[in-house]
Amino acid sequence: MASFMDMLGSMMQQGMAKSGATRMSNAFGGRGGLEDLLGGLGQMMGGSQTAKAPTSASSGGMLGNVLGQLANNKAALGGLGALAGALLGGGSSAARGAIGGGGLAMLASLAFSSMKKAGQPLESPPRALLEPQNDMERQALENDAQVIVKAMINAAKADGQIDRDEIEKILGKLQEDGLTPEEQDFFKTEAQKPGDLSQLVASVGGDIELAVEAYAASLLAIEVDTEAERDYLKQLAAELGLDPRVTGHIEETLGVRV
Repeated sequence: MASFMDMLGSMMQQGMAKSGATRMSNAFGGRGGLEDLLGGLGQMMGGSQTAKAPTSASSGGMLGNVLGQLANNKAALGGLGALAGALLGGGSSAARGAIGGGGLAMLASLAFSSMKKAGQPLESPPRALLEPQNDMERQALENDAQVIVKAMINAAKADGQIDRDEIEKILGKLQEDGLTPEEQDFFKTEAQKPGDLSQLVASVGGDIELAVEAYAASLLAIEVDTEAERDYLKQLAAELGLDPRVTGHIEETLGVRV
């Protein structure tokens, strides 16, 4: 069975858009915020259950709003650290799964923050911010990663289709990271399909948490510098039933204008 968490990690580390890394960095509160976060992660993962988020992350990046919830979730903390390391050039291919988990945690944090600011707080912390307790919960995270992967690929088709060179570049990264032929074939097949927004929306299944994460992930996958891309994102938000205040907060946090 394909590991969509691994696939997501490789895609995020490779980047599907030139601005993707910058936008992820914006979510952490900028380069300085990332460095402070990395410094604080070591202390938080050292076993202290009362550890607090680094001061600059608490005041700057949106992740500061939820880092306190992660004190007991070492997997999510490790994923965020791996993602931050990848953005700063220190990530390794061996950490792709951790990077994928960090990507999900980052998107979940953004969903948590944007819904709260829009006056529509989630009833419970997002799945990616909680330590999975059993195989069912672990599979739920894999399912979320699959939807996010599909959202990023589908967004990249907003101008018609993904450039063949871009497909080969990402396939090369998947191969370098040791992903299986099955996983590589999944990406290639999805990338070569015509864009299908209705199928993507159906895969979200009305899950508002996942809908917000899918929208945010789509912003990481494209430059948003053409009318076709802007129209796609507007239609995606409408089809997912997202409040403009929610999407506006996401765009502002990532530094994107739609």
